[in-house]
Amino acid sequence: MTGYHLSKSHPRYKSLYYRDLLADGVKRGVTSLQGLTAHGRGEAFDYLLEEKTCHFAQKATEAAASLLLLSDYPVLSINGNTTMLAAKEFISLAKILGAPIEINLFHFSVKRIKQIAVHLKKLGATKILLPDGGILPKVESARRMISKEGQVKADTVFVPLEDGDRTGALIAMDKRVITVDLNPLSRTARSATITIVDNIVRTMPILIETTDAYKKKSDKWLQAKLDNYDNQLVLSEAILTIRKNLTALSKHSVSYDKINRT
Repeated sequence: MTGYHLSKSHPRYKSLYYRDLLADGVKRGVTSLQGLTAHGRGEAFDYLLEEKTCHFAQKATEAAASLLLLSDYPVLSINGNTTMLAAKEFISLAKILGAPIEINLFHFSVKRIKQIAVHLKKLGATKILLPDGGILPKVESARRMISKEGQVKADTVFVPLEDGDRTGALIAMDKRVITVDLNPLSRTARSATITIVDNIVRTMPILIETTDAYKKKSDKWLQAKLDNYDNQLVLSEAILTIRKNLTALSKHSVSYDKINRT
């Protein structure tokens, strides 16, 4: 059982729990080994954001909810890491939107896709799409394989924990792309229409709550919320926040050293 050896009193309990969850995903054939490395990279940026949802992430989440509700055919794209970290939340969001969930993998295998589909079905997912001959132009990785009834038709694609190649290809196809990425410097973050710079385990509950609440709003209200959103400004705010946090930590370190020399 994931986290069986962890004490909830451990200061890093949540972080260690999610690491164990992804490791368990590898054993189940859901997560790739490379996905563990990707998660660790994200954790490093989460430290720099003080492991909390910042104001700029909240703004991006509100814009994302607005865009998803205004879209004619939104599609939620899921991979191995997202499946293990937020499958239940993905399914809840899909039900609110009436949107399909499409499985898409960088480290592709038919077996892993089937395992993810089984996992999603057990949790209550009903609209699951698999690659069926759709192709993303100019993408050489397995991520080019998409669903003709999913991303090919979509006007908006939600692609958290994504790679830059597919995000760029979707944008080139005149689709709107929403991503969740703890790294504001990544190609995905810089290419997407809306980038939520936050940990997906914190983002998804907020996105679900916001989307459900915004369903009561008019299209005009949602469009105004979207028109007032600036993704480049959000990325700048994320980078400035990281700089501020690093500066504060460096000053604390200097002060601590002086105290220990006396």
